[in-house]
Amino acid sequence: MINTSGRRKAAVARVYLKEGNGTIIVNKKALEVYFPLPWHQSAIQAPMTLTENAGKYDIQVNVCGGGVSGQAQAVRLAISKALVDINAELKSPLRQAGFMTRDSRVVERKKPGQKKARRRFQFSKR
Repeated sequence: MINTSGRRKAAVARVYLKEGNGTIIVNKKALEVYFPLPWHQSAIQAPMTLTENAGKYDIQVNVCGGGVSGQAQAVRLAISKALVDINAELKSPLRQAGFMTRDSRVVERKKPGQKKARRRFQFSKR
């Protein structure tokens, strides 16, 4: 059993990969139940289809924090890292597809005296 983690924004995903028939369980729910939108499902399954490992491994995921898209991308990164742990030759195609890079963009903090991170209060001359 391979254990890896992936992060995106505020989301953290822990993935447990083992030999099996290709079932993906996310927070004790089926993938289609936890991520009902098709582009989130395809993003999560992309590393498996790219490396032709779809249906070979059972994946159990614990994911918390952030929003739905951040969680899906965190799971994708964790699955990619787990596949590289199994077979190091898969690193090159996964990196070319952009699945091995942690997206470090996070929300900018709100500044004091401003409405949001960059938006200021309306200026009044008089």
